[in-house]
Amino acid sequence: MIPIVVRVAINAVALWAATWVSGVKLGGDSTSAKVGTLIAVALIFGLVNAVLKPIIKVVGCGFYVLTLGLISFVVNALLFLLVGWLAGQLHLAFTVSGFWAGFWGAIIVTVVSFALSLVIPDKYDER
Repeated sequence: MIPIVVRVAINAVALWAATWVSGVKLGGDSTSAKVGTLIAVALIFGLVNAVLKPIIKVVGCGFYVLTLGLISFVVNALLFLLVGWLAGQLHLAFTVSGFWAGFWGAIIVTVVSFALSLVIPDKYDER
């Protein structure tokens, strides 16, 4: 259970960092409302990446090879847009206003979550 909580916390911090991008907005009146929104969106983000990303990689493996993996930037941007849309459908105050906001937001989430994963040890990871 602890590794899941750590991953959600890392994703929440990375999503908060992504709100620095123009077009990625986090609403809420209080700090606790913003933190709750970030945690909920981090859960959605984790579910979307766990369910859809492997399917997309398998179905589109030819595109990944053909573009030398650069299509992953587009896929990540579209998945980030999907997370923003799902958050809106669930009445969460997190919005992604377009493809380029999703593109840069996804890059920031990737870099920040990677850096935090290096800093925060995961004793349950057996790699």
